[in-house]
Amino acid sequence: MNIALIGYGKMGKIIEQVAIERGHQIPVKIDLNNLEEFNATSFSTIDVAIEFTSPHTAFQNIMKCIDMNTPVVSGTTGWLSELALVEKEVEKKNGSFLCASNFSVGVNIFFEVNKKLAQLMKGQHQYDVSIKEIHHTQKKDAPSGTAITLAEQIISFQGSKKEWSIDNSREQHELLIKSERIDPYPGLHEVTYSSAIDDIQITHNAHNRNGFALGAVLAAEYINNKKGVFTMKDVLGFGN
Repeated sequence: MNIALIGYGKMGKIIEQVAIERGHQIPVKIDLNNLEEFNATSFSTIDVAIEFTSPHTAFQNIMKCIDMNTPVVSGTTGWLSELALVEKEVEKKNGSFLCASNFSVGVNIFFEVNKKLAQLMKGQHQYDVSIKEIHHTQKKDAPSGTAITLAEQIISFQGSKKEWSIDNSREQHELLIKSERIDPYPGLHEVTYSSAIDDIQITHNAHNRNGFALGAVLAAEYINNKKGVFTMKDVLGFGN
């Protein structure tokens, strides 16, 4: 495939390396220095765009790709309040779009484990659940999109938790997410159920960013020549 990279920072460069290793070409790389190349002419031979930018530019970047009839994979977090508008535009233009809070295959397995554990812990009111996440200092949003996904999964199964919070003095019905920014941390997520007797904890600890990059390329391969809105569950065959 011909892949366009929208965002050519550290993650973009790793995605490029992984994509080339998998036999793809990267004829277009967009960053702040060549925004004028983000146009229909430059993208005329592009099969799929992979977008990793920032929360305040992601929505416009994605909508532009859809308008150019370019399938787009987005790994930017912190903009999902506008996701419904993107999905509506995809349907209107018969486009192709996939976004994920985390593209790592391991993290997506972790999501499934998190859901299963939340189901098992339903009704075990002696345990209080919390989430901790650590990322590098260049990550713009806190808490991470992955932590929010974990929290929302837990809330959907745990009747005692109604929403998540970053406030240590939270209410009992709020699920605490603790965020830390430490260099050069690629990403750690911990879900802990704590009681006076014991703790139950599941952890995903990324050793580097290669797993995120591979997942993004796998997603691009998946949506090529497909129409609609997809998730990493589709890519990995996890079903509903």
